[in-house]
Amino acid sequence: MIWLLPRFLAVVLAMLAGGVMGLWIDRADASVVGLLLGGAFAISVVVVRDTLHGYRLIAWLRGSQEGPAPRDAGLWGELGYRIERSLRLREHAAATERTRLTQFLSAIEASPNGVMLLDAGDQIEWCNSLAADHFGLDPQRDRRQRITNLVRAPAFVAYLQAGRFDEPVQMPEPRGKGLLSVLVREYGDDQKLVLSQDITERERSDGMRRDFVANVSHEIRTPLTVLAGFIETLRSLPLTEVERKRVLQLMTQQADRMGSLVSDLLTLAQLEGSPRPNADRWVALKPVLAQVEIDARVLSAGRHTLVFAADVEAQIAGAQNELQSAVTNLVNNAVRYTPEGGRIELTWRVQGDGSGEIAVSDTGPGIAREHLPRLTERFYRVDGSRSRDTGGTGLGLSIVKHVVQRHGGELDIQSEVGKGSVFRLVFPAARVRAGTLDSAVSSATVAVPAPTPAENALG
Repeated sequence: MIWLLPRFLAVVLAMLAGGVMGLWIDRADASVVGLLLGGAFAISVVVVRDTLHGYRLIAWLRGSQEGPAPRDAGLWGELGYRIERSLRLREHAAATERTRLTQFLSAIEASPNGVMLLDAGDQIEWCNSLAADHFGLDPQRDRRQRITNLVRAPAFVAYLQAGRFDEPVQMPEPRGKGLLSVLVREYGDDQKLVLSQDITERERSDGMRRDFVANVSHEIRTPLTVLAGFIETLRSLPLTEVERKRVLQLMTQQADRMGSLVSDLLTLAQLEGSPRPNADRWVALKPVLAQVEIDARVLSAGRHTLVFAADVEAQIAGAQNELQSAVTNLVNNAVRYTPEGGRIELTWRVQGDGSGEIAVSDTGPGIAREHLPRLTERFYRVDGSRSRDTGGTGLGLSIVKHVVQRHGGELDIQSEVGKGSVFRLVFPAARVRAGTLDSAVSSATVAVPAPTPAENALG
């Protein structure tokens, strides 16, 4: 209100000045008419001045309001300042809200789940890139499109139309790449929040877990059934000494089979649950391969030609017993599946890039190409009956794969039906070096119990 008093005084002074001027002009009779004419003239001047100031303010309001409002004195200056201040506050508030909205959308964009907003008519208002990928949408082009016109999976359409969103619904990705879990939540005025999650890997893991439990149950149930049958036989039938020894021998075999299975399961659990072997603890290969050769010759009992690399002067950084377990599994596999009179060879070589390779080759029956990608799966068997006859548990190659991966390497398998197989353990150059170690150093690492000749691999 500080502008009111100066404005009032300016009007009074203008009227007085106009009256004086009117009296001077009409001084002949000093009539009241001259006084009124002078006052009217003065007021007209004030009105014109106010009109010009008001026009300047209106012109500024009609523009972009980027610059400051007209800085006139009095009423129009105060009015311009108030309007400009109000506009700047609103612009600041709008900018703050836009920043918050951008941050909020950025946070949703970074969400591990797909997020989509639907209006009351189930039209797409916004979706993040993950939701667009899940549903096969274009985040920009498909805005304002009805979702059921773009996503036509029957399960999703029925779920959306039913309006019961207590539980998520599962549906295949529109491009058939996997499986989605979709959950809808209502908010606002019949608007919907659609959350999607790719559960392909989770379902695959759950399936593998179910298969694993089923396989373990089956593998243990078979010898338990045999043992129970033999126990019943011993209890109910009179047996000769020879028959009794035969039954006890078969019971021992089944008990050993269960023991091997439990041992392999514990080995896998330890490999998966323990940290990777240190890269600064070196293991001499020579004593490891020597022990593997002893076990292989005991298992072969002279039925095969065994050729082992001699005088291997090399070291691998890692865990000695894990390495010995992996190599023993490969060699024992070769012995079990190679017919009598066949040849089994173990070689070591350093490749050009400095990496090391332990290769076990045999002249066995070979493996068909379609089985190769699945050989390292737990309990996977090319020929189940033959595997059980040879004493396999179906976990050996899975153990081998875990060991070599824990040492930064990889397992390479090449095989051809009728021509034998080659299994290669390839270790990175950083874990391989030439030379020997003192016996105290070479036996320092302990991780997984070394396998006995009765342990299997391929199963």
